[in-house]
Amino acid sequence: MKDTLFTIKSNRLIAKNTYECVIVGDTSDISASGQFVNIKLDGFYLRRPISVCDVEGDELTLIYKVVGKGTEVMARTPVGESWLVLTGLGNGYDLDKSGDAPLLIGGGAGVPPMYLLCRKLAAEGKKCTVILGFGSKDEVFYEEEFKALGADVYVTTVDGSYGIKGFVTDAMDGINYTHFYTCGPEPMLKAVYSKSTTGGSFSFEERMGCGFGACMGCSCKTITGYKRICKEGPVMQKEDILWEK
Repeated sequence: MKDTLFTIKSNRLIAKNTYECVIVGDTSDISASGQFVNIKLDGFYLRRPISVCDVEGDELTLIYKVVGKGTEVMARTPVGESWLVLTGLGNGYDLDKSGDAPLLIGGGAGVPPMYLLCRKLAAEGKKCTVILGFGSKDEVFYEEEFKALGADVYVTTVDGSYGIKGFVTDAMDGINYTHFYTCGPEPMLKAVYSKSTTGGSFSFEERMGCGFGACMGCSCKTITGYKRICKEGPVMQKEDILWEK
């Protein structure tokens, strides 16, 4: 875990209310896909946790959706400005679980961490299938980027304006996979849990206070008790999760 300044290289709109931001700094503490960073913004007490989309050398790619005052400030921050960023947070995905034909499922803000995961799995010669879920066509992003990695890509939209009409689970039928990785809102994760036929790795989205396990503000119920999403997670294994009723 390291707290360092990152300089904004680019910060562009790529879909409805969704921005891709490339920042430059010390990325040495980022070791796994599925990890996240916590960004300090002037004027805000709590930091903003954002999943790592990609990392290459000293460049870190983040994708975020404008949903409140903090992310509005991020979207308005110009190139050349800097953020204090806490890196190396979270456990990340275990690539050894993938098998030869992994399935990657991302919903909305859960899509970005799937990209680095897909890139790493593709580099190992694994044939990835990717399902991306959005509300409508104007929210879709990174379909072509996943295809460029050699993945078979399915896009779903709730309103049917693009791709398969429905939810990510509607695209799972007929796909043969050895393990699945998923990230998205909890209702989506529960649906994937019920629909899946193999072991899987779930990355939870949660509001966080500190981001490194000190405040106990985020948790997930497991067979061995509650685990902190920011510290023991955000990735939990299918066989360990106990869903709250």
